[in-house]
Amino acid sequence: MIRYQPPIADIAFALEHVVGYPEIANLPGFEHADLDTVVELIEQCGEFMAEVVAPTNQSGDSEGARRQPDGSVMTPTGFTEAYHQYVEAGWGSVPLPEEFGGGGFPRTVGLIIQEMMTSANMAFALCPLLTQGAIEALLHYGDEDQKKRYLPRMVSGEWTGTMNLTEPQAGSDVGALTTRAVPRPDGSYALTGQKIFITFGDHDMAEQIVHLVLARTPGAPAGTKGISCFLVPKFLVNDDGSLGERNGVHTLSLEHKMGIHGAPTCVLSYEDATGYLLGGENLGMRIMFVMMNSARLSVGMQGLAVAERAYQQSLAYAQERRQGLAIGATGVDSAIIEFPDVRRMLLTQRSSLAALRYLMLLDASYVDRSTNDPDPAARARANEIVGILTPICKSFGSDLGNELTSLALQVHGGMGYIEETGAAQHLRDVRIAAIYEGTNGIQAADLVGRKLGVRGGASVRELLATMREISAELAGAGPEFDTIREELGRQFDALEQATEWMLRTGQTDPNAVLAGSTPYLRMWGLCTGGWLLARAAVAAPATGDTALADSQLVLARFWAEQVLPQCTGLLGAAIAGTRDLFALDAHQLAGQASPVRR
Repeated sequence: MIRYQPPIADIAFALEHVVGYPEIANLPGFEHADLDTVVELIEQCGEFMAEVVAPTNQSGDSEGARRQPDGSVMTPTGFTEAYHQYVEAGWGSVPLPEEFGGGGFPRTVGLIIQEMMTSANMAFALCPLLTQGAIEALLHYGDEDQKKRYLPRMVSGEWTGTMNLTEPQAGSDVGALTTRAVPRPDGSYALTGQKIFITFGDHDMAEQIVHLVLARTPGAPAGTKGISCFLVPKFLVNDDGSLGERNGVHTLSLEHKMGIHGAPTCVLSYEDATGYLLGGENLGMRIMFVMMNSARLSVGMQGLAVAERAYQQSLAYAQERRQGLAIGATGVDSAIIEFPDVRRMLLTQRSSLAALRYLMLLDASYVDRSTNDPDPAARARANEIVGILTPICKSFGSDLGNELTSLALQVHGGMGYIEETGAAQHLRDVRIAAIYEGTNGIQAADLVGRKLGVRGGASVRELLATMREISAELAGAGPEFDTIREELGRQFDALEQATEWMLRTGQTDPNAVLAGSTPYLRMWGLCTGGWLLARAAVAAPATGDTALADSQLVLARFWAEQVLPQCTGLLGAAIAGTRDLFALDAHQLAGQASPVRR
């Protein structure tokens, strides 16, 4: 496996010329995070991730996390040492509030740090990612004592955090959970139940783990309305901040997974464990969505990050591997990079990575606008755009993560299927991203069910109108941009047609809208990717870097001509409705005749 190279130049270009980061740095509270400072910071961070974290990736996959006979959990060799260096360097605290020891940098910068850490080692990066989600929940809903007691050491990374949602009978249907929380006279609660799929639910990288656990109090309403959220530390915390006795939470087992072997995925048992109510009774779903919305953009970024590492490896292999003789070549053989189909796979990866990076950073930039813009109207509009872009980022990012890592493996040919090359690990690791933090089908349902109808559809129409403004810029950029402009126009028309159908049909047949939601979300991903690549191509000549301008034009044109046309092809599926989806029963789907009813 080759050495990971953080794509600093690509990130810096995206910040300055595509997603408008200088405007973010001018917002109140971000004055210290100017572009030059941020580029210097991410250069140092990238070096750390490449030198300290990346070497643990393949060995961590081979060794995996292990549950010891005493019930404790050990991470792979090198994880603990790398994590302690990560905490000492302060990388996790960069985008967190200064009030609790953070750097106060924008979320956009935090997402870049997450990308590089995930490229270095996705399994390792999951621990800080989940801790950030727990921190977000505490910031929004914790009382002053809870914030003072837990946040400084969670922000520093000395303590880590988890999200405990899933139970054996309650996966995506969170309302089916049965974990109980019984109030005690001292104001705490006794929690009893079992949680599954808890990433870093126990480990040896930090001395304390702060679990945020969804549970029901006595007499709570049924379903999601009766869910509360509780803070349950692995060790009770004394009044002086020191760690006290072990709490009643234990690891029953670790899951044996397809990938991310270095990240312990725990089955946790809560047995009369001491917990503290967060926010108030029956607010669990609100708090969960604070955690989930924070995590969903990060999970979309995981698709980008792992695909970036896989692309770097496949590009190096394509230059080294010699086999056959390319047309027009002389000599005994050619590097496989000289063959058209290998070039197609490499350029598909390269253009997709650029599109995803622009999309993820654009969403993050609107998160920063939604929190720090002094204009209430601008904050409200930014929040609407975040609502639209986040399910697209999560689904499109993780779907492309699967597709691009598969392409990277394909470039390796038979050697990609051999574990020692490391190509297969990327595909195995990233596969979970389309599943957790809300499956991609749930993201599509969120887009059409909640986000599409905001202000009667005006919100999404305004975003599409903004995207169409690129046409005039492309027209003025020169004839070499013509095919990009023409293809974007065609695909925007298809997306608009699907959008209007969704808005119209959703009022009378919501099931039909849900039936087409996944291809519809994909249409949005393709179009936003093409739009942002076009923005990059138009902006690049102003840098004075001819090679950069040429490459950005090629990426935008390749996407427009060879990737973007998939959008029109998805229109039929997006507006097909439910007729054929429910036309066959389970026996017919299995190729069997339906049982005769007597």
